[in-house]
Amino acid sequence: MDRACLAPRGRRCPGRGDAAAEGATPVKTLVIVPTYNEADNVVPLVGRVRKATPDVDVLVVDDGSPDGTGELADKIAADDPQVQVLHRTAKNGLGAAYLAGFAWGLERGYEILVEMDADGSHQPEELYRLLDVVEAGADLVLGSRWVPGGDVVNWPVRREVLSRGGNLYTRLALGLPLRDATGGYRAFRADALREILDGGVASQGYCFQVDLARRAVRGGFDVREVPITFVERVAGESKMDGAIVREALWRITAWGARDRTDWLRRVRSKQDA
Repeated sequence: MDRACLAPRGRRCPGRGDAAAEGATPVKTLVIVPTYNEADNVVPLVGRVRKATPDVDVLVVDDGSPDGTGELADKIAADDPQVQVLHRTAKNGLGAAYLAGFAWGLERGYEILVEMDADGSHQPEELYRLLDVVEAGADLVLGSRWVPGGDVVNWPVRREVLSRGGNLYTRLALGLPLRDATGGYRAFRADALREILDGGVASQGYCFQVDLARRAVRGGFDVREVPITFVERVAGESKMDGAIVREALWRITAWGARDRTDWLRRVRSKQDA
């Protein structure tokens, strides 16, 4: 008999990468792809997702790209009912695009929601690694460049040093047991995502990723990391710049200081009791 493979915490069910999964009812899964000026990448990326994981749906969230990305996505959607496009009129940041995609997916009953970059840096062929672990009971699975088995391709030394250093600082400042809290290839269990988002998020930019990971760990959710290979984009322009790095630095520093202040208050409260 067919069955869905979404185990409660602590239970294991056959993964999408397992032969045993054949004949199982797919878990309703949505891959969210935010785009801004990704005309060179959106068509091949969506095609790879659909080929690698034919049972998942794709939502392209386009922030009014002037290069025609949204129109290209519309053409894909016209020929494939498993591809949808959400058009936004303003470029309000990566976090805002993902929040719009999350709301769209949660309203439609998706059980797993996935973040994936539009530029091909995240390999759709590795998506099953994340999905297997969520379906086995994890609440949030991070695709990690910096755990054993993870890798980066075509990155300059400066970029790798910046990423490794940023993740080390994040780990120390926030006390997170994660090797790659800044990465954007991740899969959420829907009910966990609702709780993580409850009360809002602190950043709409790239620090959004750290904020979600931080909230998940603080909330006691089961957060796992699986190795991925991150490949530097070959077309289009990176959205990363100095302003993004500076925002991340001051936000993480502020969060860390606040966490330590809260901890000291709790300690003093217990001592005074």
